[in-house]
Amino acid sequence: METLTYEKIFGRLVKSAYEGNMAEEIKRLNPHNDERISNLIKYASGGGAEVKVVFKVSDCKADDRCEADKCQVACLFDAIERDAEGNVIIKSDECLDCGDCVKLCNCDTLVDKKEFIPLIEVLKDRTVPVYAIVAPAFVGQFGADVTPGKFRAALKRLGFYGMIEVALFADIITLKEALEFDILVQKEGDFVLTSCCCPMWWGMIKKVYSQLVPHISPSVSPMVACGRSIKALHPDAKVVFVGPCIAKKAEAKEPEVKDAVDVVITFQELKQIFEAVGINPSDMPEDERDRSSRAGRIYARTGGVSKAVADTLARIRPERKIPLKAIQADGVPACKKMLQEALEGKIEANFYEGMGCVGGCVGGPKVLIDPREGADFVNQYGEEALSPTPADNEYVLELLKRIGFAKIDQLLEGEKSQMFKRKF
Repeated sequence: METLTYEKIFGRLVKSAYEGNMAEEIKRLNPHNDERISNLIKYASGGGAEVKVVFKVSDCKADDRCEADKCQVACLFDAIERDAEGNVIIKSDECLDCGDCVKLCNCDTLVDKKEFIPLIEVLKDRTVPVYAIVAPAFVGQFGADVTPGKFRAALKRLGFYGMIEVALFADIITLKEALEFDILVQKEGDFVLTSCCCPMWWGMIKKVYSQLVPHISPSVSPMVACGRSIKALHPDAKVVFVGPCIAKKAEAKEPEVKDAVDVVITFQELKQIFEAVGINPSDMPEDERDRSSRAGRIYARTGGVSKAVADTLARIRPERKIPLKAIQADGVPACKKMLQEALEGKIEANFYEGMGCVGGCVGGPKVLIDPREGADFVNQYGEEALSPTPADNEYVLELLKRIGFAKIDQLLEGEKSQMFKRKF
């Protein structure tokens, strides 16, 4: 008898949803109305609390498949504890939805909600344009021979209207952060914390190191910038973010930015979706479109944001007397250490970059390849870009004009600039 894992359930539900017989498949999956299977089906098909990402499927009694405190130890924010019976309790107020506990739980007791299945009917009907926006870490994830053009074609085969690389909007946020740095860092001792990429980094500052909030560069993430820009140009569009990160599911539901992205799916989920419907990205034709710069493409690995902003700052403000001096941390422990030192006044740089995952986004919990290999793909893709910075990228400058910015300085001024700005 087949063991029904959460991932197998998701794959079978995807296949049946595309075929139009999901109700019958649910009966086959759970003929005896087992409560645990019912919960797995619910979360795999997009059910569950509106703003919750990590779910406890059933009571957890550690057995020979699971070390008793593995998930609890994995949580570096003390968001997991056990009650008197030994059952896992998730403290929602302290959970950053990083997914480390999900990654370590091999009993399907802790799972992250899948958001794709409710979208399938929209993709099949094709009455509303649905855009897939893909994280800069996507390159190489689905095979060395899967070019961005083939990846775009595969997504279109699923029913997406188009694919847009979030690296294009990392370019725009890079311009914004370079301009903000130029204003905020005027003397030795001034510093900024980039806020643009990692929801775990942002969550750490907001929840644990809130005294540092005044130093945050107030930019939305490239994901949010991309989603808002698409909806500014196509108000009826749906936007689906594809990336390596569970925490992006929580970011997309934050009240201040929930207008940007409708659904988040991970690389691992997308691989399952391709397999369920019989799509092999390697076999797809080329469909090249995007023209992001090197700066936007390297956001996916540790140090990428720092280099992107530093290179762009040097390009647009060559006369600056105080150059950007960056320090990076990747992985939650290193980020916490760096933020604590900044809080204590041990200022070693004027630009602080943090990534919750070791290696950056290429080390996210839902990547498909080794993070070092992912970083190599990202660096190579960056070198293939026609423009080194967004300031050199005519396509990005034209895109800014299309969404209402005649010159780059307007990214910081006027009502329109609010679309790329976080509210604290």
